[in-house]
Amino acid sequence: MRSAPTILHLDMDAFYASAEQAAKPSLRGKAVVVGGLGPRGVVATASYEARRFGVHSAMPMGQARRLAPNAAYLVPRFGLYREISEQVMGLLRELSPLVEPLSLDEAFVDLEAGGVADDEASARAVGERLRADIRAVTGLTGSVGLAASKMLAKIASEEAKPDGLRLIAPGTERALLGPMSVRTLPGVGPATGDHLRRAGITTVEEIAEAGQDELIRLLGKAHGGSLYAMALALDERPVVAERESKSVSVEDTYDVDIHDRVRVRAEVARLADRCVQRLRAAGHSGRTIVLKVRRFDFSTLTRSETLRGPTDDPAVVREAAARLLESVDTTGGVRLLGVGVSGLADYTQEDLFAQAQAEAAEGEAGGEEDVPAPGEAGPGEPEAVSRAEEPVVPVERRWAAGTDVRHAEYGHGWVQGSGLGRVTVRFETPGSEPGRVRTFRTDDPKLAPAEPLPLVGVGTRSGVAAGAGVGEVS
Repeated sequence: MRSAPTILHLDMDAFYASAEQAAKPSLRGKAVVVGGLGPRGVVATASYEARRFGVHSAMPMGQARRLAPNAAYLVPRFGLYREISEQVMGLLRELSPLVEPLSLDEAFVDLEAGGVADDEASARAVGERLRADIRAVTGLTGSVGLAASKMLAKIASEEAKPDGLRLIAPGTERALLGPMSVRTLPGVGPATGDHLRRAGITTVEEIAEAGQDELIRLLGKAHGGSLYAMALALDERPVVAERESKSVSVEDTYDVDIHDRVRVRAEVARLADRCVQRLRAAGHSGRTIVLKVRRFDFSTLTRSETLRGPTDDPAVVREAAARLLESVDTTGGVRLLGVGVSGLADYTQEDLFAQAQAEAAEGEAGGEEDVPAPGEAGPGEPEAVSRAEEPVVPVERRWAAGTDVRHAEYGHGWVQGSGLGRVTVRFETPGSEPGRVRTFRTDDPKLAPAEPLPLVGVGTRSGVAAGAGVGEVS
């Protein structure tokens, strides 16, 4: 263990929801819930205003709507969140070469490795400066924990929320942890927590008092031993700059079970293309293709195929995923599909045999493909049919709540809702006052999708140029 609190943990406050509030002035100070909006959607993030109603991450969206019927429900805009995350991670890398991202909105930083802190006073100063820089650059707030270990730094940032800083001084860890619930420790979920509770152990201090032998008897050697060490505030894990990816995958849950086999094939092809896009963006290729199918009865099947060499060719991945699908019975309906690639490598050795098979299959199909090309059919769209049989029918444009739009006359805005051939748009920007609401036909030629606007002025580093006051609602 270190003698100074030089491990920093940053956790952005209600990240997705706070970003939406910063982008949409009319939502500041109001309950905002971000996630899948369909009947099977789940909450990704809830603003602190929504949490007062009992809404939390991973909750079914239907339950969230019952708890907070007047909240704003928005789809995630991951492109915007990734841009903000890159800005935040850039600030962290200015502090140290050892930055360990855990997600878009969370990371560990080794301040000692960066030479920016070596005692409590310097560590606190770095933490406060970081919080100010994050607010200036992104318009958002983050909570900072500082401690001598990763476990304690994460606990400290949780205690600092929202928009705060908590430093755990070396030597005070046992006294701090003692009265806390066992659920505070990493790796103690509901099942382990219940198991310990039945044994009369509910606090961290009671774990320490039980002793290592008793913990091993209750939970097994590995889990019991590590839990006992954590109860003693022992955590020697280093901050690791690069976390090596083991796989890349995408999956979709459908509002209504898919029964049509042609539609299932189309979805698998679409997911395969999305997976390859992520694979290439990460600079990887892979040799094992994985198909995941969750059926109507919640049974989940996984099938995989290992190629002779790594690939990032979408045609090869589509072909392999389609072969895997042939071994799965989907007649009862499918509620979730996923495609992944594992066995990652930093180079590509194309599977020429698979490519040749795919090209031959396309040639033999003569224009009547079982699996449509990307973009020909998607979730909720008409099934792909032979071009010779039926002309393509234009699909009504869909406007998901929360997405950016631009109107030729009224400028930039965001979708509040749509239905019955109408779409309601609120016209406002991150730096404006709350805007006016107008309703249009969904096929209005003056209305078009738009890219998200920056939350603050590009390059702003001192003082929040736009989105001021966002910290008040984060």
